[in-house]
Amino acid sequence: MLLAIDVGNTNVVFALYAGRTIKSRWRVATDPRRTADEYAVWLLQLMQLQGFAADDVDQIIVSTVVPRALHNLQVLAQKYFHRDALIAGQQPIEWGIDIDVDEPRSLGADRAVNAIAAHAKYPGDLIVVDFGTATTFDVVDFNGAYKGGIIAPGINLSLEALVNAAAKLPRIAIAPPSRTNSVIGRNTEDQMQIGVFWGYVSLMEGLIARMRAEVGRPAKVIATGGLAVLFGDHTTIFDHVDTDLTLDGLAILAERAPS
Repeated sequence: MLLAIDVGNTNVVFALYAGRTIKSRWRVATDPRRTADEYAVWLLQLMQLQGFAADDVDQIIVSTVVPRALHNLQVLAQKYFHRDALIAGQQPIEWGIDIDVDEPRSLGADRAVNAIAAHAKYPGDLIVVDFGTATTFDVVDFNGAYKGGIIAPGINLSLEALVNAAAKLPRIAIAPPSRTNSVIGRNTEDQMQIGVFWGYVSLMEGLIARMRAEVGRPAKVIATGGLAVLFGDHTTIFDHVDTDLTLDGLAILAERAPS
């Protein structure tokens, strides 16, 4: 089985794959100081609860946007799984796609992996929206080339900035406003919910409309990340919601590794 590890700025996701099928997944907060031993205590117990053992893993791949977290995950792979982890984007499994931007080396691993998975799973021109610490919008053309995109503050960052900068505003959960047919709030909490939630929906719809116009051809929109399902229920802008897109990209990359 493949152990795919996706290290984001907020969470690290571990997923066990049999072929292209996820058998189980687990999530922990990203902390570059977390040691290999700490990962192992947590991960091996969770695997055992699901009926899996370290010996079931014969391949490990890591994608990270937090370079400081990589070393301890490599130690985890070697010490507890007796495997050398493949690193997404490095030999022997470089991206294998055309990254058609001014500074190809600056492209985040998560965005490259998303592009690979999206092109493999969906035909034609694509716009991939990934809801993470930042929300990214990426264009992948019909040949699978990464053409560029947009980086916007994630909705959690936006809400945190609002609450921290305005002393009298309360902390609220990210959720659709209770009166979903109205954008005129009757109290502070409702007004914040409307501003944050519908404001973010409008941001997405506006940016995607501009990107589609610039692409000049019909482009499907693929949404992924933790909040994709929430927003997918309140906009028609997404053609597909695929919460496992990044992990699937890692599984595809792992298949390319020489045996």
